[in-house]
Amino acid sequence: MHLLDGSSQATIALSRSGLVDYQKAWEIQKSIHEEVALGVRPNTLLMLEHPSVYTAGRRTDISERPADGTPVIDVDRGGRITWHGPGQLVGYPIVKLIKPTELVGFVREIEAGLIKVCADLGLATVAIKGRSGVWVKDSHGERKIAAIGIRVSKGVTMHGFALNVDPDLTAFAQIIPCGIADAEVTSLRRELNRAITIDEVAPIVERHLFESLRKVSA
Repeated sequence: MHLLDGSSQATIALSRSGLVDYQKAWEIQKSIHEEVALGVRPNTLLMLEHPSVYTAGRRTDISERPADGTPVIDVDRGGRITWHGPGQLVGYPIVKLIKPTELVGFVREIEAGLIKVCADLGLATVAIKGRSGVWVKDSHGERKIAAIGIRVSKGVTMHGFALNVDPDLTAFAQIIPCGIADAEVTSLRRELNRAITIDEVAPIVERHLFESLRKVSA
C-alpha cells in the first residue's frame, strides 16, 4: 500500500491486491471502512480483480438472477445484480465524504473519472441520465463498459466500480446485468479491437479516480 498525496487534506491510500476472493475482499472493505470512519486510517482506494462471481445489490429482482441456479452473493450495496471476474478491474473507494448525503454527486464523480480513463485509451464514453455507470453510445446503440454500486455508512463509502478491460463477457448472458435488459455489456478489448491488460489500465484508473475522489473526500 502507498499514498497518493495531492494535498494534506486529500491523502488517499492505494492498495493493489491482484486476484482476491469476493467474500475476503468484502471483509477487508468492512475492516477498512470502520477504521476510516473512526479516523484512524486514511481514505483508501482498493484496486483488484475477483474470481468469477455474481453479486446482487438490494434492488435485484428474482427474474434478474441466473436461471440455472448459479450461486449469487447478496450484498448491501445499491444497484442490482452484476458479475465480477478476471479481466475486470474493480475499485473500492472507501472514503469519508464531504457531503455524505449527496451520494448521486459521488457517483457522478466516479463516472467522470472512468470516462477520462476511456478517453486516454482512445475510447469515447458517456454517462446516461437515469442509468448509472459508463457507456459506449453510438449508431449501434448503448453498451455498458463500467458498472457502479455504492453504499454509504457513517459518512464513508464502500463498494465501488467495475471496469471491463478484457473479461469473459459471456458470463453476463446468464443475468440481466444491473437490471438493464435493453443494452449490451462490452469491454475495452472489444471496443478498441486490440489486446489490453489490467496492468496497462490500472495506472490510468488510479490517476483519474484519485482526481475524482479528491473533489468529494473529507
